[in-house]
Amino acid sequence: MLSKNIRTLRNAKGLSQEELAIKLNVVRQTISKWEQDLSVPDAGMLIRLAEELDTSVSALLGDEIAVDNNSNDLKALSEKLEVINLQLAKRTEKKIEAIRYFLIGICVLIVLVFIVIALTSNEFMTWDDNDPELAVAGTILHGISWLFVRIAPLMLIGTITGIVLTYKRR
Repeated sequence: MLSKNIRTLRNAKGLSQEELAIKLNVVRQTISKWEQDLSVPDAGMLIRLAEELDTSVSALLGDEIAVDNNSNDLKALSEKLEVINLQLAKRTEKKIEAIRYFLIGICVLIVLVFIVIALTSNEFMTWDDNDPELAVAGTILHGISWLFVRIAPLMLIGTITGIVLTYKRR
């Protein structure tokens, strides 16, 4: 809601993200993040943004708020910003959780492949090399297992590090 309003009002004023960023003394990427709903401006910046876009803060947030005095207006504004920040935090937490499960899946896959390699004991090494098809297949399998045994430990360490880093410190 806020992101679409910022983009719509900026375009209606004929401003680029760069031009709006210069007026607000921020970098263009900040405007881009606001418009992509990756972050939200703080209360002070929201007021400056509304002034630059010639609108009210409540209109920028998506609806008209009918209040009598400024303290209620700021309270309503802060409550809306808190809700938006909580939504962004939940979305970010879900992305981090998805990344964590992806990394866990990679760890499980690496361990399973190691088990398969250990159980098969490189049976392809005993194949008859006089048969050209078996010789080529054995060479390819040997190359793949050789490469896997050297790269997989590094990948395993990297994924375990990623899993540890995605857990929230409480």
